[in-house]
Amino acid sequence: RAFISVNDDDKRNVVPIARDLAGLGFELVASKGTAAYLRAHGLDVEVVYKINEGRPHVGDRLVDRQVHLIINTPLGRESYFDDLTMRRVAMLYGIPCVTTLTGAAAAVSAIRALRSEKPS
Repeated sequence: RAFISVNDDDKRNVVPIARDLAGLGFELVASKGTAAYLRAHGLDVEVVYKINEGRPHVGDRLVDRQVHLIINTPLGRESYFDDLTMRRVAMLYGIPCVTTLTGAAAAVSAIRALRSEKPS
């Protein structure tokens, strides 16, 4: 699963990245606003609470190893606590956390390349 939570400025540009992840077999989970945007663009997305919104939240999903990639582009003071906590948990559990859409696109390209390599 990939967790996606992006600021409003990035929502339009995250759609192709989310579509690519789904095409690679990732189930998509997202914060409420991002999930609504992705659903409006035809993607199947499960809503997951942010850490400050109640439980179970994305931190619980990370601890339970139900998320394997995070795409999070925080903006402003509101997202500071969630972002900091989520990145700490991700680091503890070795879960990649990408904080820019350029980085997310690069991660998708790398995953695609790794999956297309033939074992020797």
